[in-house]
Amino acid sequence: MQWKNKHFAMNKLFIGREKEQQQLNDYLNSDQSEFIAVYGRRRVGKTCLIQQVIGDNYAFYVAGMNNVSMRSQLENFMRGIRKECPEVRHAKTWFEAFVALETYLESLPRGRKIVFIDEMPWMDTPRSNFISGLEHFWNSWASWRNDIKLIVCGSATSWIINNLIKNRGGLHNRVTHKILLKPFTLRECQMYFKARGFRLSPKQIAECYMVLGGVPFYLSKMNKGESIAQNIDRLLFADDGELRDEFQSLYDSLYKNATNHIKIVTALATKGKGLTRREIVQITNLPDNGKFSLMLEELESCGFIRSYEPFLPEVQKTGRRKLSNRQSSATLFQLVDSFSLFYFQVMQKAGAHNPNYWSNSQNSHTFSTWSGLSFEMLCLNHIEQIKSALGISGITANVFSWFGKGENGSAQIDLLIDRADKTINICEMKFYSKPYCMTAQDEDDIERKISSFIEATGTDKNIIVTMITTKGLERNEHSECVQNELTLEQLFC
Repeated sequence: MQWKNKHFAMNKLFIGREKEQQQLNDYLNSDQSEFIAVYGRRRVGKTCLIQQVIGDNYAFYVAGMNNVSMRSQLENFMRGIRKECPEVRHAKTWFEAFVALETYLESLPRGRKIVFIDEMPWMDTPRSNFISGLEHFWNSWASWRNDIKLIVCGSATSWIINNLIKNRGGLHNRVTHKILLKPFTLRECQMYFKARGFRLSPKQIAECYMVLGGVPFYLSKMNKGESIAQNIDRLLFADDGELRDEFQSLYDSLYKNATNHIKIVTALATKGKGLTRREIVQITNLPDNGKFSLMLEELESCGFIRSYEPFLPEVQKTGRRKLSNRQSSATLFQLVDSFSLFYFQVMQKAGAHNPNYWSNSQNSHTFSTWSGLSFEMLCLNHIEQIKSALGISGITANVFSWFGKGENGSAQIDLLIDRADKTINICEMKFYSKPYCMTAQDEDDIERKISSFIEATGTDKNIIVTMITTKGLERNEHSECVQNELTLEQLFC
């Protein structure tokens, strides 16, 4: 079957992903063969995106099967070819299977030929030489043509990255394009719910995001006839909740042996601003070696954690190159995945089984503690929207959390935007159901943080205090220290 859709056209029923749809369409309409890897965490909508763009305009499609033998994988692969070429014999090796695919594709009329292999990581069973067969198919045949569009994807993101994108063997630099599909933003969540008849306020959408993290499959399980809390109870706390065991399944689907990955995120869940590599090793007792580095990279590539350099004192910045080793050891790793945070902050601490746990916790200390931390992560995951609302989208900036000590004691800044125009936004985030009214204590805390920060870092940059609240800031005598004010709705841009 040939690729016919020459012009990009958005489907109004398909929410978001405008950029990714356009990219995929452009790659498919190029004048050369393409090897396209679409990757991202489980349930984020990779297959749905590809199906949306290509429809039924593919020459060959196959999906790998989970936990089956090489023989079963080969039979499944060959069955797809035999639908069009009944005379094709069974393949005993992946080399033979890909040669059969070449023969079939060569028999088709001229035109672009799309090959879509879904859940490819599952096909690479132990000692199967799957990668060698794929390598031969691409290097010795497909890449020499101009009409083959190979699209591959799979939930095992670490496999895609290590075996395809970062392959150091025969497939080194053979992937022509990669598309990392991330969870929905707040804006896309809003579009999704509106298209499905929900009537949710920005705060309610934010609460949903702070639990489910903008993962489309999770959102699809929401019932518009229930409150946000009722939905969360039904999905996560009920005995038969569809997402009750999702945390373990999520990590198992992404990593071949997820036990150590879970140890790392469990350690990171204990410290909001993050931990250094050395601290993670001490807590987890994992060997500090290349495998540990790879696990950190895999967790970061899937969006579970982020790494960042701490804000250095000005005196250290002057010798930045000399301090490269020190900076490397000072790198902080921070857990930023909303769903994982909810698991650690709430689900693990829920104690005895209660199918109405979340509905009955809305005014509890648990809710207050969780929502404060989760709102900070929501803001961190929408830093581009924050920059846009501040009018600094075009200015290079680094984003930090900071902890230090001064004459007035220790202080912590959860979100700090260090801009190239010699300005720093110190952000305070408050998740409240009504406009936030600052107190004398709030004002004193902000002034103490600024004082400690300047004293510890020696910075002479312009400091702008920025308040990010759910429903705005109630202006009074204590709010004069705030120069910029953003509301939750501005994060929906």
